[in-house]
Amino acid sequence: MKSKFLPLNVRDLRRCSRIIKLSRSAYDYCASGSRDQFTLKQNLKAYQNYNIIPRALVGGLSSANTRTAILGESVDFPVLIAPTSMHKLMHQDGEVATYKAALKMNTIYCMSSLATTTAEDIAKHSDRLRWFQLYIAKDRERTKRLVFKLTQLGFKALVLTIDTPILGVREKDIINGFSLPNGMRLENFEDDPNAAVSGEHGIMSGLNRFFHTSVDMDLKWSDINWLKSITNLPIILKGVMCADDAQLALDHNVAGIIVSNHGGRQLDTVPATIDVLPEIANAVCGRIPVLLDGGIRRGTDIFKALALGANAVLIGRPILWGLAYNGESGVELALNFLKTELLETMILSGTRSIDEIQAKHIRRAI
Repeated sequence: MKSKFLPLNVRDLRRCSRIIKLSRSAYDYCASGSRDQFTLKQNLKAYQNYNIIPRALVGGLSSANTRTAILGESVDFPVLIAPTSMHKLMHQDGEVATYKAALKMNTIYCMSSLATTTAEDIAKHSDRLRWFQLYIAKDRERTKRLVFKLTQLGFKALVLTIDTPILGVREKDIINGFSLPNGMRLENFEDDPNAAVSGEHGIMSGLNRFFHTSVDMDLKWSDINWLKSITNLPIILKGVMCADDAQLALDHNVAGIIVSNHGGRQLDTVPATIDVLPEIANAVCGRIPVLLDGGIRRGTDIFKALALGANAVLIGRPILWGLAYNGESGVELALNFLKTELLETMILSGTRSIDEIQAKHIRRAI
């Protein structure tokens, strides 16, 4: 259902999702963070602490473009779709709509383990521009079967989330007794009896109970080696928040890292991702791609992240707001907003390509 309100940016898409009356449970699940939501708010506010320093009269700006490549895949702009769960809560077409929009915009879609669509249904639409975000199950054989299937289906990379030994407590989900509607389930846990995510009021949401019973909470660095032993797909670690872990990621020969605090939905009061990005980028020193998610709402945010050392960013909530607004077209709209704003920022700052965006274009605000 499309709202009559005309959105001009991704924040407007959030407003639209309220206008079209998403269920309170679905809206809160998407919008909220853990506990006091300090980190959720800091992810957004921290971008205000950096100013862009433009250069003038550089020439060639009429041919400025946003194209780049991530792990060998060419994309039209350095904004990837982060793994977010349960897209059918936002729109009946769910993850398929999201992926089709990514294909139209020529950027990478990372499918969540907690999708309400099967990996097979995604794979029907193209063999390009798709990664898969992975949680390792307590039952390792279940994970082996899933990884084998993803390889056969042609997914291009595995994104292993490493910040979730337990699920952060989102108090609004508890208040709402969050659960999936009847007939909806986590399709990539097809043989897991807990994948229907039933809920009731109490000390745990349905999703917390699912994690507690199904996801391995005892992962360690040696498990990266185990995962590499069962697949040749590139492995990207999502949830790196300090230089020490970035160095350990390098030691374990992963293909890339994502600087992420899970959108402020795990441990509350950790720093904003943009604030820890420079130390992590310095530790990696260009040896593998460094990506970042958390708080991206404008093209200027993307520019700042690239200047501070990211090769690309991922967006989560803006995609869900777009999906709720108008399905595939709404996701495409969200991506177009950010692509247009990034190109505008590049031209006005005097940069002609993604490679030209450097630390000299950013100054910490006083």
